[in-house]
Amino acid sequence: MTHQVKRALISVSDKTGVVEFARALAALGVQILSTGGTAALLAREGIAVTEVSAHTGFPEILDGRVKTLHPRVHGGLLARRDLPEHMAALGEHAIPTIDLLAVNLYPFEQTVAQPGCSLEDAIENIDIGGPAMLRAAAKNHAGVAVLVDPADYADALAQIGQHGGVDEATRLRLARKVFAHTARYDGAIANWLSARQPDGSQAAHPEVFTQQWVMRQPLRYGENPHQSAAFYQDAQPVEGGLASYRQLQGKELSYNNIADADAAWECVKQFPEPACVIVKHANPCGVALGADCLEAYRKAFETDPTSAFGGIIAFNRPLDAATAQQVAGQFVEVLIAPGFDEAARAVLAAKQNVRVLEIPIARESNRFDLKRVGGGLLVQSPDEHRLALSDLRVVTRLAPTAQQLQDLLFAWRVAQYVKSNAIVFCANGRTVGVGAGQMSRIDSARIAAIKAGHARLSLVGSAVASDAFFPFRDGLDVVVDAGAVCIIQPGGSMRDNEVIAAADELGVAMVFTGVRHFRH
Repeated sequence: MTHQVKRALISVSDKTGVVEFARALAALGVQILSTGGTAALLAREGIAVTEVSAHTGFPEILDGRVKTLHPRVHGGLLARRDLPEHMAALGEHAIPTIDLLAVNLYPFEQTVAQPGCSLEDAIENIDIGGPAMLRAAAKNHAGVAVLVDPADYADALAQIGQHGGVDEATRLRLARKVFAHTARYDGAIANWLSARQPDGSQAAHPEVFTQQWVMRQPLRYGENPHQSAAFYQDAQPVEGGLASYRQLQGKELSYNNIADADAAWECVKQFPEPACVIVKHANPCGVALGADCLEAYRKAFETDPTSAFGGIIAFNRPLDAATAQQVAGQFVEVLIAPGFDEAARAVLAAKQNVRVLEIPIARESNRFDLKRVGGGLLVQSPDEHRLALSDLRVVTRLAPTAQQLQDLLFAWRVAQYVKSNAIVFCANGRTVGVGAGQMSRIDSARIAAIKAGHARLSLVGSAVASDAFFPFRDGLDVVVDAGAVCIIQPGGSMRDNEVIAAADELGVAMVFTGVRHFRH
């Protein structure tokens, strides 16, 4: 059956584009029904509009809480046009069809995001009639076009202007969008109310946790070829997060590409200076600062050229041709930066398989970090702790020099993104040895020293970061024997005094942060 739009009901909280949309519908001969503030706005703009209360013959009551919950609204939305008995019922009760619904909901999420939002304000911004109409129209999308997003107005208008109605494929797409929207809306309400405490405060984590993601792209497979996979973007995307990437060239991203790219991007974003991060299997294998991207890249690559082969490379500055030329000389899976100039893009175009991602720089974090376990979900706040010089506590007789303090802070920032147990040697704004993901901290220390040796990098005079405390002095002995002269670690071990005494015995400086950075 051909879908024809003769009557539309418009009732929106977000008034973006609604006047233009309604005016265009009216010009196409569509009768417009509306409520409250939307009806008043359209009338002020000279658009012919019928109040829903006039349409139903029943006034709005309870301060507008009840206005569209009426058979003349829901009958007009829910009647199946292909069933004669439905159409006969409409005729018997003099209910005209409603062929298009444009509704968006009270701004619940924006309201509760305001500091000090009261329970009363939150409750008053829970929409009842809007979701009821949206679900009715979406259920009956065979006969009703339903719009919840102003971005869809233009397409609907174009189709109505050309064909008198909206095609079947578009109606189905719009209906899917509506059900996703109302599900997210209800989820936000459940999250907020189930976190509400008797004293009026909000718990950090709700008793019922609901979150929505939208598929960004299907993936060929997961971590391994026998696993299926897809990449989803948060329905409220984080500004500057990996999911906001724009792929400029290269092969399709894989599951592992995306996971490793996120590790590289999150790390490189933390540095205010020009920086380069090279990641392999979710661990930074080279991190460096430089006067520009080229210097940072060269220093980062020298940390571990072997591991950098086939790695993910991220920069926190737009890439120029000279750096692109240098990077193109090695095998790289993914290259990330906030921008690429035309000359850089021309250089990279010769490497057609290199996946080039452009992402705007922003340091916003996900609201929650999530990890699946069998039959459950671990939810935590993100690790956003940023250490300042004033946070450091010198615990040894020897204090670090000004330069050593800078190296210690750099090493600490890198260690935050290395899988625990993490040991990171740094010197002059660059990594010189990284030990990651071992079951014992002393093994991570030994591996970092071994890898530095393979790269022919000296650890003499280096700074070392440990993501968690040294439980015994043996790990400290290894890093000092390798050449470290200063150490940064959280402290908090039962044997802190023994480790501090060992540092004094060895003649090195050590500072405590009071914070650890486990990364599993």
